[in-house]
Amino acid sequence: MSLLTESPAWQALTRHRQEMEGVAMRDLFDQCPGRFPRFTVNGCGILLDYSKNRITEDTLDLLLKLARASDLEVWRARLFAGVRINHTEQRAVLHTALRSQAGRPVMVDGVDLAPEIYAARQRMGRFVKAVHIGNHTGYSGDRFTDVVNIGIGGSDLGPAMVAQALRPYHHPDMRVWYVSNVDGNHLNETIEGLDPNKTLFVITSKTFTTEETMTNARSAREWFLAGGGTEADIARHFVAVSTNKQAVRAFGIDQALMFGFWDWVGGRFSLWSAVGLSLALAIGNNHFDRLLAGAAAMDEHFNTAPFDANMPVVLGMLGVWYINFWESRAHAVVPYDQNFSRLPAYLQQLEMESNGKSVDRDGRLIDYATAPVIFGEPGSNAQHSFFQLLHQGSGVIPVDFLAAATTHKPFGDHHRILLANMLAQSEALMRGRNATEAQAELEATSPTAAVLKRLLPHKVFTGNKPSNTLLYNKLDPYTLGALIALYEHKVFVQGVIWNINSFDQWGVELGKSLAHTIRLELFAKPGTTTPTNHGGPNHGGPNHDSSTAGQIAWLSENQN
Repeated sequence: MSLLTESPAWQALTRHRQEMEGVAMRDLFDQCPGRFPRFTVNGCGILLDYSKNRITEDTLDLLLKLARASDLEVWRARLFAGVRINHTEQRAVLHTALRSQAGRPVMVDGVDLAPEIYAARQRMGRFVKAVHIGNHTGYSGDRFTDVVNIGIGGSDLGPAMVAQALRPYHHPDMRVWYVSNVDGNHLNETIEGLDPNKTLFVITSKTFTTEETMTNARSAREWFLAGGGTEADIARHFVAVSTNKQAVRAFGIDQALMFGFWDWVGGRFSLWSAVGLSLALAIGNNHFDRLLAGAAAMDEHFNTAPFDANMPVVLGMLGVWYINFWESRAHAVVPYDQNFSRLPAYLQQLEMESNGKSVDRDGRLIDYATAPVIFGEPGSNAQHSFFQLLHQGSGVIPVDFLAAATTHKPFGDHHRILLANMLAQSEALMRGRNATEAQAELEATSPTAAVLKRLLPHKVFTGNKPSNTLLYNKLDPYTLGALIALYEHKVFVQGVIWNINSFDQWGVELGKSLAHTIRLELFAKPGTTTPTNHGGPNHGGPNHDSSTAGQIAWLSENQN
């Protein structure tokens, strides 16, 4: 056993879990009419209702004792103070500084980085304004109508998710596209039909060497040149978000259009930096500033609110409760907003890349689960796909529901129906339908005794399925900024409890290096040699297992 699982706080929760085994949430609601106000938190324009969880006052108390025993207050202070808590890479973790409001210092190693951060933000804002008012145009003087962001991972998922979620706030004359997959279909289908003279490319890669991104960038460059642009025009039509000046210059991008950021900005936390340039071009500087302000408000809430009224702490500890004490291995995220459909994909990276770890901060193997599998789709579509598993499947899969009281696009009775579906799903998951209720419903259809007996087991829902509901007036930039920061801090809370580094991602490196080796061998002519197989024949030499070698050979031999 580890120090964590042997701790008094952990052992107390283990005993409490056994006590909660037979407790039904519907009974908790019947016994306590005030359960809703007791288990809700308000902040930053968001209502978090976590009353539909398998918890009591004692559960919450024990979870918060675990948080305190894990020194969450200390780690939170280190986060905001710029301490190098990403110890494997010796970096501070200061994405919160990117959205801090003017006048607040940002200290790292005794140096105030605030002036540098604000200067970078203002420089980005000036470029966005120049594009919007027509001071920076295409090579023939036409205004840009399309922006294509080329990136992958954190250089794509965050900006792409926010740009889609905030479609009602887009600049009326600007369309923004996101290309991430190295599959050529993604780039081809995006730029097909665009006018090279009116298209601005934002190449987002910290190192400017990421294989998928640079492959797409080079192909976009070829498309631009084939469409009428010249080498000299690349400097107007291509912008870099990177720190590699030499590679950016070699690509042909004007150094004045290179926007950098810092090593204390992790990819999945970077949309607040110049990585959000495409997003700022989509929604404009004022709305981008409101996005930052909403995130900053949630930072303040997380940093100051008491634990029992602290949304990131509550959400994080509820996750620990289910993952570590109810053996839950998955978590569903269901936004009831079609424009918010990319949220689950964004949270997949945020949570699973951050906390998908099997060693603690000291490099010791851990004996407890960490990040769950995050999945989801927008409601009400999700109700007609995986909700069957949520309602009647075995095991515990918590759900986060998200919805706005006000829609941007009123259209008949659509929004009322949408919200009614969400509220019904959360109630059904909690309440279920017992055998007596199911039998009464069946008997209303006058079935035969044989039919009643046959169908009854299939009509029973155990209920007791946990969910959180996040409600807000409207999905505007400020609210969205607060929601994203809420989930960022939830991930941080859980990483502290599990004693892991949530800010490195060494697990993605091995596949990248192997892919480079295989690329040199794949589709090589039979009988040739490559530098990677030490003189052996192509099609997967001695460097590969028989499965990988066999697949390389099959693909090479069957390519048209």
